[in-house]
Amino acid sequence: MLLAIAGFASQAQVRVTDSLLPQIASDFHTTIGAASVVVTAYAVAHGSVQLVIGPIGDRFGKYRTVALMCALAAVLVAVCGAASSLPHLALARLATGAVGGWIIPISMAYVGDVTPHERLQPILARYLTGQIIGQLFGQAAGGVLGDLLGWRNVFFVLSGMFTLAAAGLVFELIANPQTRARRAPATAAGGRKEPLGTRLRSLLADYGVVLSSSFARIVIVAAFIEGALMWGAFAYVGASLRLRFDLSFALIGVAVAFFGVGGLIYAGLVKVLVRRLGQTGLAIGGGLILAAADAGLAVMPTWWLAPPATMAIGLGFYMLHNTLQTNATLMTPAARGTAVGLFSSALYLGQTAGVATGALIVDRFGTMPLFLGAAVALPILAIWFACELRRRQNAQ
Repeated sequence: MLLAIAGFASQAQVRVTDSLLPQIASDFHTTIGAASVVVTAYAVAHGSVQLVIGPIGDRFGKYRTVALMCALAAVLVAVCGAASSLPHLALARLATGAVGGWIIPISMAYVGDVTPHERLQPILARYLTGQIIGQLFGQAAGGVLGDLLGWRNVFFVLSGMFTLAAAGLVFELIANPQTRARRAPATAAGGRKEPLGTRLRSLLADYGVVLSSSFARIVIVAAFIEGALMWGAFAYVGASLRLRFDLSFALIGVAVAFFGVGGLIYAGLVKVLVRRLGQTGLAIGGGLILAAADAGLAVMPTWWLAPPATMAIGLGFYMLHNTLQTNATLMTPAARGTAVGLFSSALYLGQTAGVATGALIVDRFGTMPLFLGAAVALPILAIWFACELRRRQNAQ
């Protein structure tokens, strides 16, 4: 539960800029495409740091690591609210991403460590509820609270949430010895601590374990493409509503937040969906729902069609993404933290590429090409991954 609360705070501050982009652009007198640097700066730091967090979390204690990063995030998110210019805000988001990138993947790896294989997908979905509600809150707060209090105060509210999450995790670390368990430090024969070079080779060996698996490489590549296609389009839903329908920031926040409602529908139905569709059916079904919803966003004649479309995107995304995520926790159990870190890194680096490319498209051609491109490519990705997953299952 406490890890889910930390995931709530983390995902809220990740997605809050989806609704705040038009307001930030207006405040700093720039275009939507230029303001999107606050999204890409966060994503590149969040994704890059996850290349190193897995081995560190494996060795120094996953629960302890999450608690520390929540405390640091509380400070850095407040710095975002105090930024005096767009470059300063981008730098603050870059630093926040370097800290926030630890929280969810290390938490997922911890859940994978303590959960039996047959219960993992439903338990991960339960953990994801915290992220989904955080996403819903962040996207709604970006619009509603941004309209009422200004975008700066939204970051101060999120900083307070990180403070509460950190306090709860620290209390659990003190009260529950199981949360302090970690992999034993590397030692040489006779109990002597191994030299730094040996320990670094051990860290690199974890990456070798993951990348030597062909299926692990498939999951990582699929995560990168998913991040680029999904968030490269979805980050501009709020901007689309503002540009096409001159919608208020509060209504933009509500419309975008329906993504989280779709995620909650998935979390509530996950056991039934897994039982009836299986993992391959979940992935394909999610891709087809995403295609229909993105196409709807591209051609909708009125703004009130946006909430059901974003809700469908939330449902379709989590059907596909939770299938990828579950396989990421299982693909190399001997280096689970490293595997999940690489998976999450690929997802956010893909988001960086997608949002940066989207910025060029939006400022020149509007948002319709982004949504249509996602509508075509996401179901292709889902079908390809489902085929690879079925091939792996048949080979076992």
